[in-house]
Amino acid sequence: MGFEPPQRLVRALGETYGDTAAADWLDRLPALTDEALSATGHDVSPERVVAPGGRSSLVLLVRRQDGTPAVLKIAPAGAAPALERAALAQWDGWGAVRLLAPGDGAVPEGALLLERLHHEVSLRSLPDAKALLEAAGTVRRLWVEPADGHPYESVEARTGRQAEPMRAAAAADPALEPLVSAALAARGELVAHAPELLLLHGNFRQSKVLSGERAPWLAVGPEPLVGERAYDLARLVRDRVEDLIASPGGAATARRRIRKLADSLEVDQGRLRGWTLFRAVESGTRALAAGRRQDGEVALEFAGWL
Repeated sequence: MGFEPPQRLVRALGETYGDTAAADWLDRLPALTDEALSATGHDVSPERVVAPGGRSSLVLLVRRQDGTPAVLKIAPAGAAPALERAALAQWDGWGAVRLLAPGDGAVPEGALLLERLHHEVSLRSLPDAKALLEAAGTVRRLWVEPADGHPYESVEARTGRQAEPMRAAAAADPALEPLVSAALAARGELVAHAPELLLLHGNFRQSKVLSGERAPWLAVGPEPLVGERAYDLARLVRDRVEDLIASPGGAATARRRIRKLADSLEVDQGRLRGWTLFRAVESGTRALAAGRRQDGEVALEFAGWL
């Protein structure tokens, strides 16, 4: 199948894996797509690539032999598609997009065959208060006990890997040191007294919840790990951050979000604030390192409010 990968994907892969590794995978992408389509045993036929699409994978609209619309998602190994597959299989459509089985054969390791949602309609299409309410109702369904022998890393392990680049950013720019130190101190206290171990989405925010036919709203694109619910909510607190920064009451609104989400989902406010601080600083320093200065500065300004 011939196609041009969306430029959004090309740029994001270059930032994540480096230009050389990204170019190598993108060169192989047409062949990977043909392999994935062939492996379904002619159960699906391609329609078109979703653009602008996601930042970590190619999303291809397909149709099954019986006419049912579906999605074929193809991701590099670094995006851990096997972990996404495991999480979606455990949720089995409860709060999340459903993983489909091909009619024949098996989809290759880097590909996922999924039910088709309305990719153009996410929770970001709703007013903010309504979007947060629907997001809370969706994410609570995902928080289940991980299966025995699960393959996921822990919140402690993931955030531990992220800590070293944060320290390096602070060493390179002393102006970042107070925020980085506060974020790392918060992380240290949080992982020392983790209250629970649940399966988490890992990258949950409004744009990761799409409209569906089977259910009004379903989560997509998990980066699953195990840990506490407060970690999973922390990225949601920072949603629509550009609007918050532009608003004279942005800081108060951010703190109000923490209170409302914590109360509605019975999560400790202090722990949610701590993880929100850590994830905002980590995101901000990572954006600065990738040359996305505006994104980085916005995330760090938000962190300063906390």
